[in-house]
Amino acid sequence: MSPGRAPAPTPGGAAPDAPADACPALHVERLLSGPPGATTAAVPLVALHGFTLDSAGWQPLTRHLPADRPVFGVDLPGHGHSPASTDPRAYTMAAAVSGAARALAAHGVPTAHWLGYSMGGRVALSLALSQPRACASLVLVGASPGLADASEREKRVRADEALAEELQRVPLEAFVDRWLAQPVFAGLARLGPAHIAAARARRLRSDPAGLARSLRGMGTGAMPPLWDRLGQVAMPVLLVTGALDAKFTAIADRMNALLPHARHLVIPDCGHAVHEESPAALAAAVTAFLQSADRAPRSASLAPPQA
Repeated sequence: MSPGRAPAPTPGGAAPDAPADACPALHVERLLSGPPGATTAAVPLVALHGFTLDSAGWQPLTRHLPADRPVFGVDLPGHGHSPASTDPRAYTMAAAVSGAARALAAHGVPTAHWLGYSMGGRVALSLALSQPRACASLVLVGASPGLADASEREKRVRADEALAEELQRVPLEAFVDRWLAQPVFAGLARLGPAHIAAARARRLRSDPAGLARSLRGMGTGAMPPLWDRLGQVAMPVLLVTGALDAKFTAIADRMNALLPHARHLVIPDCGHAVHEESPAALAAAVTAFLQSADRAPRSASLAPPQA
């Protein structure tokens, strides 16, 4: 096995011998403090970024969010200020989920609303299924439950391995330029050179070796598929996609039909990176959804444990 290469995935997608606590302490960023002097704080919002990003990548969105609740960001394994562990077991989906939940609990946040973009959405959905008491609601932006078909998973694992090898071979700047040149990010380019330059800068803050391990351990092909478990998601879910992102809009339509308490919002004139392309529209949708979720009664099985 090459150094830093994740163990071969099992048929279910998870790496063997990967304990959920293998992930080192993840970096938590307080993005919004919430109302000053509040005696009863609203349920916090936790934001999980996409691949190559970090918590600072949520700045376009947080500028438009009201200051009525605390907002935290977690840098996922191999990204941002979180440790780029050399242990491949730290990069499985189970380890990322456990690490994110433990990081928030250490900051006094046992239960939160979870917002995830792309890779971060897959982590948030996995967390909602494995630790439902930690999740009051879900906002999934351009996210998927993985790949149900085994052959498609194998194909994606091979593609992600090629990307991981590229990350170890070329400068990060060259990799990010090629990453952003994909059609799925065409919406960013439409916003002009200044916007694409800012989007590029947000993707140059991580360690390339950590990014490579992330692809190998918790990529879409490596993670256990969750399609057949969507009916178990008991909390409210808001699915958000851009109208120009045909692939993930179709995925969200399928998810919406399987999730018991979900709705799908399609934002016009927007591609995959909704939080960067249309942050004001996304902020308005998230704010209304969280206000509704705060009012919704939680079942006994989802209520947070009493101190």
